[in-house]
Amino acid sequence: MKQVVQNYKSGELAVLDVPVPGCKPGGVLVRTAYSLISTGTELMKVSEAGMSMLGKARSRPDQVAKVVQSVAVNGVPATYRKVMGKLDSYTPLGYSLCGVVEQVGAGIDDVKAGDLVACAGNEHALHAELNWVPKNLYVPVPDGLAPRHAAFGTVGSIALQGVRQGEPQLGEVALVVGLGLIGQLVVQLLTASGVRVVGADPDPVRCELAARLGAAACGDPASAAVESAVAELTGGHGVDQVYLAAGGGSNQPVELAARLSRDRGRVVDIGKCRLDLPWNAYYEKELDVRFSRSYGPGRYDPEYELEGRDYPIGYVRWTERRNLACFLDLMARGSVDVEPLVSRVADFDDAVETYRSLQDGELKAVAVLFRYPGQEGEAEAPVVAVPAVHVKRSPARAAGTPVRLAFVGAGNYASSMLLPHLARRDGVELSTVVTTTALSAANAQRKFGFAGATTDLDAVLGDESIDAVFVVTRHSSHAELTRKALLAGKAVFVEKPLALTGDELAGVLAAVEESGNDRLQVGFNRRFAPLLQEARKRFGARSGPASLRYLVNAGRLDQGSWYLRQGTEGSRFAGEGGHFVDTASWLLEADPVSVYAVAPSGNEDLQVVLRYPDGSTATISYVTTGSSGFPKETLDLLADGRVLRLDDFVRASVFVDRGVGRKRWVSSRLPKARDKGQNAELAAFVKAVRTGGPMPVPLQSLAATTAATLAVQASLAAGAPVTLAGAR
Repeated sequence: MKQVVQNYKSGELAVLDVPVPGCKPGGVLVRTAYSLISTGTELMKVSEAGMSMLGKARSRPDQVAKVVQSVAVNGVPATYRKVMGKLDSYTPLGYSLCGVVEQVGAGIDDVKAGDLVACAGNEHALHAELNWVPKNLYVPVPDGLAPRHAAFGTVGSIALQGVRQGEPQLGEVALVVGLGLIGQLVVQLLTASGVRVVGADPDPVRCELAARLGAAACGDPASAAVESAVAELTGGHGVDQVYLAAGGGSNQPVELAARLSRDRGRVVDIGKCRLDLPWNAYYEKELDVRFSRSYGPGRYDPEYELEGRDYPIGYVRWTERRNLACFLDLMARGSVDVEPLVSRVADFDDAVETYRSLQDGELKAVAVLFRYPGQEGEAEAPVVAVPAVHVKRSPARAAGTPVRLAFVGAGNYASSMLLPHLARRDGVELSTVVTTTALSAANAQRKFGFAGATTDLDAVLGDESIDAVFVVTRHSSHAELTRKALLAGKAVFVEKPLALTGDELAGVLAAVEESGNDRLQVGFNRRFAPLLQEARKRFGARSGPASLRYLVNAGRLDQGSWYLRQGTEGSRFAGEGGHFVDTASWLLEADPVSVYAVAPSGNEDLQVVLRYPDGSTATISYVTTGSSGFPKETLDLLADGRVLRLDDFVRASVFVDRGVGRKRWVSSRLPKARDKGQNAELAAFVKAVRTGGPMPVPLQSLAATTAATLAVQASLAAGAPVTLAGAR
């Protein structure tokens, strides 16, 4: 088999052919799928190996002390031979991987051959095709978690143990110094814990990445930006915790920690940086300095790591192995997203060149993975693009009074939920209805008072007196009709969905850019529902991440419904799922950055997990197998000691904990009928058309919601989370 090794004396890196390790009792033999390069620890080791002997001595004074002691005991000649022999040997690299169990040793009963496991340890999770891994240094990978993501398990455990040492509490503020691989993971873990995070790193690219992954603010530690952000977030008191995830010889991190910590704050050292503590600063604030030792309790204990002797959970809650399992679970549930950290996936055969590129600075990376033989056919972690909308907007044409509207399509939804509101609205003129059959056009004209009826779409698009076009046809035609209407200079209201494919979405946005006409609204009406609007106002602004649960008891469709024609009209969720994604994003005040969907076999039920930039998550349960007697839509939003509850748009409640007291608001009376916001949405659209003001929902949000809805199918196909590339 092949393994990456390094000669510490010469600095030589090589991929050697070495014997396959035996499968000893108490462990498993694992064939590696992906292993992770630690761009901090490993590169430091590689760099040290390239130094002169004097440079090596200066970088490792602890080892020099051992040499001096050995000279005193064994003499110079014996010590020299021992040191040179050790230096002039190949040593392994790597300590974090994911692979498949190839053989199970005696005494192992929690995994079997063929199982996917994540492995840890700088002697057992090496950059090698096969590794023997003892029981307490591997854990099974949760279903649905991609192997390339599971390979982050060990470094994730290091970050997790550091966060545990800081003992963060909901609502606190933390400073993370150093936004490399460990620092980026610490940011996400803290954000998921309800802590607001300020990041400090001189690299603006890393600062931008941390901000995208949930940090409230980031900046160069030498600038005033970090100090200003801390003052603003803490009211001038200073942060509750500082996590030192930086390396190098500068003492700036510990000095920054002292300056920005609150009185009796906690400083946790995770990285390997200089620690000359300024005594006065640390004494006057009585700062609590803590060290985080690698992956957690059990590290460096041979009885735990090699002999498999676990610590009782009642005495040691979070061991090495339990930290590893916890981090994998956080990734599987979407609370931590490592995909944005992956700068490159290199073939294992190119390991030496990859290390050289990293060392020379040619490859600037947060995380690099090695992909091993046999993984070439594995699909890359899926990514769905959220197209950015770059439009030189043409001046909006403010309509006169009345606003003249044309409808393309006049089916059940248009006739029951849209046209009744518009027909009785002052300042609106229903100009023309376009349908594919003459009789349906005549019926709509008679019932709602359209001035004209036609089957000729081009005539309507060419009529300059028409201000806006409603597209209320079957799903497969939405994108093309919307594109044509935008190019004709019309304001467009299109019922959901906007598009059924990524190409269709890109085509609509290309029409916006080509025409300069961004006057577009998609029929996402829930955010306009008066009851939900009032509940959101009562809930108030939040400071920490939120959890949202949206249960949609969709029910079964009648046999023969055109909604079931997935080949032409898309899946049922693709057709109406945008409603629920948009509502969640509106409540969480952001667009999602990743989507993970799972579905039981044999029915259309879906569980969709959306992750947002600040660490918030939304779970949409789209169920077709529930009871028809249960409400169709129920929603819960939880954050900062508050809960918003919506019951099918007929009742809403908000619960707020305030100290020892509690406050509750409940909608005062049941509405006469469910109001899901169509009337208010139409009013907002008509006003925007009449005045030339902004559209009710930003165009970028419409694009992000559509991309997230389409990503559900991509996630189902891949069995993995989908990153929304370009999401903001």
